[in-house]
Amino acid sequence: MASATIARLRLTDFRSYERADLQVGGRSVYLFGPNGAGKTNLLEAVSLLSPGKGLRGSSLAEVGRRLPGESVGRAWAVAAEVEQADGELLKVGTGTELAGAARRIVRIEGETVPPGRLADHVRPMWLTPAQDRLFLEAASDRRKFFDRLVFAAEPSHASHANAYDKAQRERMRLLSDAAEGGAPADPAWLTVLEARLAAAGALMAHARARTLTALQAEIDGRGDRPFPQARLALTGAWEQMALTGADEAEIELQLASALAAARPRDGAAGRALTGPHRGDLAVFHVDKDRPASECSTGEQKALILNLVLAQAARLSRAESAPNPIVLLDEVAAHLDLTRRAALADELTALKLQAFLTGTDESLFDHLKGRALGVRVSEAGLTPLEFTALEDE
Repeated sequence: MASATIARLRLTDFRSYERADLQVGGRSVYLFGPNGAGKTNLLEAVSLLSPGKGLRGSSLAEVGRRLPGESVGRAWAVAAEVEQADGELLKVGTGTELAGAARRIVRIEGETVPPGRLADHVRPMWLTPAQDRLFLEAASDRRKFFDRLVFAAEPSHASHANAYDKAQRERMRLLSDAAEGGAPADPAWLTVLEARLAAAGALMAHARARTLTALQAEIDGRGDRPFPQARLALTGAWEQMALTGADEAEIELQLASALAAARPRDGAAGRALTGPHRGDLAVFHVDKDRPASECSTGEQKALILNLVLAQAARLSRAESAPNPIVLLDEVAAHLDLTRRAALADELTALKLQAFLTGTDESLFDHLKGRALGVRVSEAGLTPLEFTALEDE
């Protein structure tokens, strides 16, 4: 499938936008304007053209536009024309039909489809200011970040993770109720739930291991670049098994056994203490030979950006999936001039569509002639005149 870029983006009652219509023609876009003008809202709209809650993780009611005095977000819509590899335009849209709706609707060419079908056509990847402290926050934040990278390569990873989470919640409810009531939980039903956990967990562990191995190879092979080289590791026991050659059946068997043995401990603790939900992503700055958590803020940002770009580069060569669309919110402000230029060069060389935001137009000087500039203000969206560089 390869190339898939957004040619046109339209918003209706989405966040701060009553209406917005942005025609970009498949080009990369840099959005600049004051804080609060709505730049990140546009990135969030693009991120919702994929399964899940988007780059902010907000509820459906939160993204609907609200006027003063309105307690519930309005029904909203995000629609896009996606240019395919053959040049044809595919109409993709998502949104809600009622204010405060609990589920969103996804349509492709006017046909209502499951949200998972979006990944067949649009695969956004993003980096936001909320991830600036990724290496200093809880392991759950790093798992979530890494799972987004896995999902970009293997969309089925999301369904396996959802199945795992659902079975885990049911298992813990049984164990917690038993611990409070004093009566043992139904062992037969626990065995069924643990079998589901083990099956989904084994698939998750292997998907993470495949992504880590491929991502490290991509980073190692990217030569002399101004972004810091990273060494990656997964610390979870089940991911380690996958990395060292254990097949899915072996991991599934051992995980089911471990969960059964841990019933008394998990019931007493009120949470499951073993499984893929306990793993962590470790990142080391190769040149400094120290964990990312001990690096400066700028170095940490550059390390995270390097992971996103490496995954995007790897996926851009896949023939059976759409190219990723890279969403970079307020990234340029953390980069020096050398790295800003390198980012522009890399996005151009990879022929990836990217949407970037920043408060100052000068942050994107290296993208002029390569990407469409759009001024974002209370007055709306104002595209700048675009003249492609001759060598582009």
